[in-house]
Amino acid sequence: MAESSEAHRAIEAAYRIERARLIAGLARWTRDVDLAEELAHDALLVALTEWPARGVPHNPGAWLTTTARRRGIDRMRRRQMRRRKHDEIERELATHRDARFEQIEAAIDDDIGDELLGLVFAACHPTLTPDARAALTLRLIGGLTTAEIARAFLAAEPTIGKRIVRAKARLREADVSFAVPRGDDRRARLDSVLEVVYLIFNEGYAATAGDDVLRPALATEALRLGRILAARLPEAPEVWGLLALMELHAARFAARVDADGVPVPLPAQDRARWDRLLINRGLTALARAEARSADPPGRYTLHAALIACHARARRWRDTDWPRIAALYDTLRIVQPSPVVELNRAIAHSHAHGPAAGLALLAPLEEDPALRGYAPLPAARGDCLLRAGRVEAARACFEEAAALTQNAGERAFLLRRAAEAGSA
Repeated sequence: MAESSEAHRAIEAAYRIERARLIAGLARWTRDVDLAEELAHDALLVALTEWPARGVPHNPGAWLTTTARRRGIDRMRRRQMRRRKHDEIERELATHRDARFEQIEAAIDDDIGDELLGLVFAACHPTLTPDARAALTLRLIGGLTTAEIARAFLAAEPTIGKRIVRAKARLREADVSFAVPRGDDRRARLDSVLEVVYLIFNEGYAATAGDDVLRPALATEALRLGRILAARLPEAPEVWGLLALMELHAARFAARVDADGVPVPLPAQDRARWDRLLINRGLTALARAEARSADPPGRYTLHAALIACHARARRWRDTDWPRIAALYDTLRIVQPSPVVELNRAIAHSHAHGPAAGLALLAPLEEDPALRGYAPLPAARGDCLLRAGRVEAARACFEEAAALTQNAGERAFLLRRAAEAGSA
């Protein structure tokens, strides 16, 4: 029984690691996202049956890919797909039938960056709406649930579910090639690609649901995609801006949660635990973005410049809040959104006092996009606490705790409420 449980844990871990890569390769092969997901799940079911008895293979990803492709061939035979495709797949299978496992892996395993980027670019195809592009990529690359994607979009879960179903159908109808586009087509889709890569990173940096505040695997995957993009599109300023933003955020990972998994607020973080290598990489990427940017810079470059203010400050009290507030004044023009307005209010509260922050937060409470959004009452509570209005602050922290879907964040907010109540 213990061996079986261990095997199942190994299978689950391997599938989590390989899922996006597996689906990317299968989608490129079948040009059908739904079928790719089904084949990946079929391979998982076979693994659950065979691995406990035979042991975990040396290369789980290649084993899953080979199994999924063989299941795909069986499905294609049953469905009597076009003879040309059938013959092509038969030839491929015959070529590798007697090869060693490692040889099969080498034959079927394209460059990982090309596969995953190809899936991202396909999900960002012009035939889809911007929201559908982002939602589908989060589902396929990040493996997020519909509920988690809905939280990221501040949207209703059924809306996101329908959006993903329709997006898959549109890609299938358009017979989209799951490869990295070139030339003008690549440039036209780059903005959407950057948006979804950042959404993937953000879900890893600040998980919207579950027990963990951080999901390092998601953030690492987004960082890797960002670095691949920067290497291939070195003249695109916003590629460098996004990479800088992610590097600078990732530098704080080790200091963001305590031993119990509860978030540590920025003022209390041990800055000695910040990764100076990642900070230096982020500042270098930011310099490249700013050197290539127009006036004003793009949104990712502006966001990176904001985070750089924190990265450069050795202590909380050294933070250049007036510059951060001024950057938000520019960002709200470049990227108008309720969340930007919320963060701008927080910045002004630190630069010009809690009363200034409360004045900017007040109109946001009527914004329907922020209704039920935990950071809004949390920000109001912080301003009230610094203004000496402890009872009102406590109520705000409790309200925010009731709204959040993340267990670690909820514990942090309840702790703040208790501290305000005892002040």
